Amino acid sequence: MNPPEKIRVALIGYGFAGRTFHAPLIAAVPQLSLVLVASRSQESVRQALPDVAIEPDPMRAVASPEVDLVVIAAPNEAHYPLARAALQAGKHVVVDKPMTPRLEEAIELARLAEANERVLAVFHNRRWDSDFLSVRDAIREGAVGDVWHLESRIERFRPEVRDRWRERPGPAGGLWWDLGPHLVDQALLLLGWPDTVQASLAMQRAGASTDDWAHVVLGFGERRAVLHTSMTAAAPGARFVMHGSAGTLIKQHPDRQEMQLIAGRRPGDSDWGMDPDPLLWHNADGSTETVPATRGDQTQFYVELCDAIAGKAANPVPPDQAIRVMRVLEAAIDSATLGRTIRLAEPD
Repeated sequence: MNPPEKIRVALIGYGFAGRTFHAPLIAAVPQLSLVLVASRSQESVRQALPDVAIEPDPMRAVASPEVDLVVIAAPNEAHYPLARAALQAGKHVVVDKPMTPRLEEAIELARLAEANERVLAVFHNRRWDSDFLSVRDAIREGAVGDVWHLESRIERFRPEVRDRWRERPGPAGGLWWDLGPHLVDQALLLLGWPDTVQASLAMQRAGASTDDWAHVVLGFGERRAVLHTSMTAAAPGARFVMHGSAGTLIKQHPDRQEMQLIAGRRPGDSDWGMDPDPLLWHNADGSTETVPATRGDQTQFYVELCDAIAGKAANPVPPDQAIRVMRVLEAAIDSATLGRTIRLAEPD
């Protein structure tokens, strides 16, 4: 029996996301073959990927007849036109989060993918982080009991503003659109759809032109989820804190896969996705215990994507889920701008 043909991939953009996340994760999946990179930084691509073709024009890359799957790791404002062109060219598409800067654009892409019978997936890779998986597993096992309060933080210490598109004014710019999608996506997976959003955004660093601090409270009836992100935390708080009827869970440190990738570690290495930081339990009777963290593996996004393209499994992050995240992101901006709580109806 002949081995199945590989899915040929074009990676659009070779900045931080494309270089650090997508290229190594794609290389780790046997069903995928990275054949083309669209980038103006041709020399850096050639050094890292000598056997891959380079195309400086991203629009030409997404329509290449040598490509089956287009992975878009370009700035947020380019997501919609590139994804639209790729879908119209009959390609399957992965687009980095957030799906698009504008909700109507995301809805149009979802309809276009359905009409063309193509898989459109959004790269919410933090679903496969050890910290989130550990908390999710604890809830599923009933260890927390009824969840009353969830805190989820992604905090960094970068006191100086850098000259990069994520920190410049523009469509879907700023920290809330950068890290907020991860926080919101995970909260929706853990607790469901919120009925209220209350938010505060700020520019705290000297010279900042976009938000670099965000504090958002989601209401689920009487339950609450507190989502916090900033660039000014030299001593970050716990990644997750959860209070429930059976006690309190704390996951102090975040998943290590991003740091492993930056350091040159790769999926398949013996320590890939291993998390030495356990869950800390404060039980209702006052006792404490630790539980080993669940191993993370962001490669599973692409493994599940291949199965979806082959018709063997569901899309790992379908457009409707990414659109729900965008609705909450936009509601938080409205709340911060208007200075009031926003009520949310369950989307169709």
